[in-house]
Amino acid sequence: MGFFNKLFSREKKEKLDSGLQKTKDGIWGKITHAIAGKSKIDEDVLDNLEESFITSDIGVETTLKLIDRIRDRVARDKYVNTTELNALLCDEISQMLVKPEEIKDDKEDFKIPETDRPYVIMVVGVNGVGKTTTIGKLARQYKNAGYKVVLGAADTFRAAAIEQLDIWGERVGVPVIKQKMGSDPAAVAYDTLNYAKAKGADVVIIDTAGRLHNKIGLMNELTKIKNVMKKVVADAPQEVLLVLDGSTGQNAYEQAKQFIAATEVNALAVTKLDGTAKGGVVIGISDQFQIPVKYIGIGEGVEDLQIFHPEEFVKTLFELK
Repeated sequence: MGFFNKLFSREKKEKLDSGLQKTKDGIWGKITHAIAGKSKIDEDVLDNLEESFITSDIGVETTLKLIDRIRDRVARDKYVNTTELNALLCDEISQMLVKPEEIKDDKEDFKIPETDRPYVIMVVGVNGVGKTTTIGKLARQYKNAGYKVVLGAADTFRAAAIEQLDIWGERVGVPVIKQKMGSDPAAVAYDTLNYAKAKGADVVIIDTAGRLHNKIGLMNELTKIKNVMKKVVADAPQEVLLVLDGSTGQNAYEQAKQFIAATEVNALAVTKLDGTAKGGVVIGISDQFQIPVKYIGIGEGVEDLQIFHPEEFVKTLFELK
């Protein structure tokens, strides 16, 4: 229970339970059907579980890997009855998930690494996934943790994106560096980092254009932004955060594949999990791309953007206390 006591408050646990309720109901309904009338885990149960997980948006490859792990575990333990299945699933899935570095720390959730300041987060993702909202919530969380935060409106392709980020900046009380629509995104990023250094900021969050017009164009644009930022902060961006909409299920996999091919994504945020039964996508994306899911969105409130704790996520899905 040390992990729960140190890192996961009861309030956060309750919000996670509520936010994942639809996914939990969906997965449990399918598992209940898979083991109906069975006292032990046999090939029929495994076949039914395979179908259940695939239809829960965990993904085919991850499902097959998980089924193989369960089969090996049953063979090794000789006899595993169906009442032990949830504990077995919780254990095996937890081991498969890529864990963010932050959960190894027993202090604040929203804590940046001990690197030269500012710590730069470049945020990528298509329009409509909750990218700008996620940036606003991140700004609030980092500010609440005691950091000085600056936002950069480098999504100059869409006028509404600049306005939306401006609104979040005012709401959160952090400066937003911007230019007019159609300006060079790299120039905005450059100005933002110069401002942040001059003001002694701790965290810079850069918004980028939310479109996948083509892989080559996207790659060139993001590469240019990164190269220009390095002229100001040598190791920027330390974090390239891809925001995905969990409610889109398999479409989120395709978006992840394209963005990971276009730039060096090293962290993921999965949003809108409270409004969908497709939360299993978090498991598949983490496993398939071997990139840690760092944040999950489980509601509209600022506090509903949480650092992703794999063990607590899996415990919630499989109702382990």
